Amino acid sequence: MAQPLEGLTAIVTGAGRGIGRAEALELARLGARVVVNDFGQPGRAGTGAASAAPAQEVVEAIRAAGGQAVAHTGDVADHQQAGALVQLAIDTYGQLDILVNNAGILRDRMVFSMTEDEWDSVIRVHLKGHFNTTHFAAAHWRARSKEAGGPVFGRIVNTSSEAFLAGSAGQPNYAAAKGGIVGLTTSTALALAKYGVTANAICPRARTRMTEDVFAGIPAPQGGAVAEDGRPDPLAPEHVAPLVGYLASPAAAGVNGQLLVVHGGMVAIAERPRIAAKFDTAKEIFSYEELDGLLTPYYAERPAHETFAAAEVLGLKHD
Repeated sequence: MAQPLEGLTAIVTGAGRGIGRAEALELARLGARVVVNDFGQPGRAGTGAASAAPAQEVVEAIRAAGGQAVAHTGDVADHQQAGALVQLAIDTYGQLDILVNNAGILRDRMVFSMTEDEWDSVIRVHLKGHFNTTHFAAAHWRARSKEAGGPVFGRIVNTSSEAFLAGSAGQPNYAAAKGGIVGLTTSTALALAKYGVTANAICPRARTRMTEDVFAGIPAPQGGAVAEDGRPDPLAPEHVAPLVGYLASPAAAGVNGQLLVVHGGMVAIAERPRIAAKFDTAKEIFSYEELDGLLTPYYAERPAHETFAAAEVLGLKHD
């Protein structure tokens, strides 16, 4: 029986560790040929000497399981290196079919203490990195579609975060980047649909280098997604990877421009923000006094957890 992704080529960025690693292994398990990208810096802030070891270890794991993979250790936030990544997939396997953007760093700080470099570096890796690879992949699919005279197969899975959905006080750079990724995803979904390409975003929750502080109080069972004693770890990255495999597959042809939250055996589909209330002026233009009379009592009576900047979204508040 053919695998769902058999004959397809995938790129996974930031695939040397954590969620990206689990995604690369899952795509390979489903039959995809995988280009494993990871810059290889040891620090979650994007610091330390780059190394080819993380990406190569994942490549070797895929090959040991009978799959096909090749490593790329470039920086996806560099436009030319992102282009080289996409070209590597094309040169090695003939074409690119799936792009999973996962690479990222953290430089947490409250907004009043954050430096310009801490802001720029996180926006660069997350948001620009997503754009760079998307740009070159989209150009590839558009050219193939024009040559074929019709739609081709293309899948983009981007990585957003609950930090965008619910706010994260100490991560204004990260939350802004993840919100921007959702905007990039929906724009891309609309732009590429006619070429047969879908673009979706996920908000994963998992125990990785990026979240070691967030989940420090939640003990991790040994053994990955399911420990040796049978206890599942709801924060294992392996819980995220199957959704990415599905979104990358032909079965998800009707899923486009979506935002999904995933962790620990749960998938939640997020909607665009809805209008909670609407007020019309009794005159031709609002006055301060009229707005005060309408909005002040409205917000005074509205529970804090129902506001846009609520600390809880979809019942997914961190304990």
